[in-house]
Amino acid sequence: MKVFKNFKDYSSQKPLALSLGMFDGVHLGHKSIIDELIKVGTENNLETAILTFWPHPRFVFNPNEDLKLLNTVDEKKELIEKYNIDHLFLKEFDDEFRNLTGEEFVRQILIDKLNVKYLIIGYDHSFGKNKSGNFELLQKLSKELDFDVEQMEAINIHENNISSTKVRNALLTGNIKAANEMLGYTYSVSGTVVHGKKIGRTIGYPTANIDTESIKLLPKKGAYIVETEVKGQQYKGMLSIGTNPTVNGEKLTVEVYILDFEGDIYDERITVRFRDFLHDEIKFEGLEKLIERLDEDKKLTQEFQF
Repeated sequence: MKVFKNFKDYSSQKPLALSLGMFDGVHLGHKSIIDELIKVGTENNLETAILTFWPHPRFVFNPNEDLKLLNTVDEKKELIEKYNIDHLFLKEFDDEFRNLTGEEFVRQILIDKLNVKYLIIGYDHSFGKNKSGNFELLQKLSKELDFDVEQMEAINIHENNISSTKVRNALLTGNIKAANEMLGYTYSVSGTVVHGKKIGRTIGYPTANIDTESIKLLPKKGAYIVETEVKGQQYKGMLSIGTNPTVNGEKLTVEVYILDFEGDIYDERITVRFRDFLHDEIKFEGLEKLIERLDEDKKLTQEFQF
């Protein structure tokens, strides 16, 4: 897969089958679009492409909004690449681009620069200044500009449409199983192991403190069963997101106790994959009560079937 940040860097002899959107999470709804894109590309001898934006347009329109994303840009690239898409356009959502009307975007970018012959959009997708671009506009322009357009239906699980917002909400309420079901894979967070207060090692539960990217969405505060990847090896783990209220902590931390593991992994990059929610963050009366709960959590984690 070739990745382009500027349209001027792109050139190809073949026209494109393309889909556009944020693709945050690259969830099962997005997968249905990508599957159709590959099918159309194969049937019509077109190269396949996805056009998405970085940063998220909401950061531009609402700079004070504390929006967290399901994927970092590297995670998004990795997820999309698994589908064998030919080209990924990561367009900066700058002032020039945001001021294009829907029609200008179609004419100047999709047709003139990218030579799109087949366009696929999601069921609720709009684009261009003031959201002036929609399926109706695309249908009108497709006849004049000689391209095909298809709008995908929503993908449902348990009679609910899948969306990035619904995945975020599931994670923020600790509903890990629902989030993973909508994603079609296990939600993960990666980061570098940094030094913490080292209280865990004094109570028999040494933890790795993970420095995560600020843009990445963390599930709600609490304890989780996770699968931890360290140096290519997988281990069961108990992960805590919170401020460690039992020891009067203030800073939000992400800490994982890795079962059946010993070793110095400071400065190592590790990944945790969320499998299940154990309980909300709790302020215990003392370390003894905390240890009792950690023992219970460890037993549940050991019994959990990955």
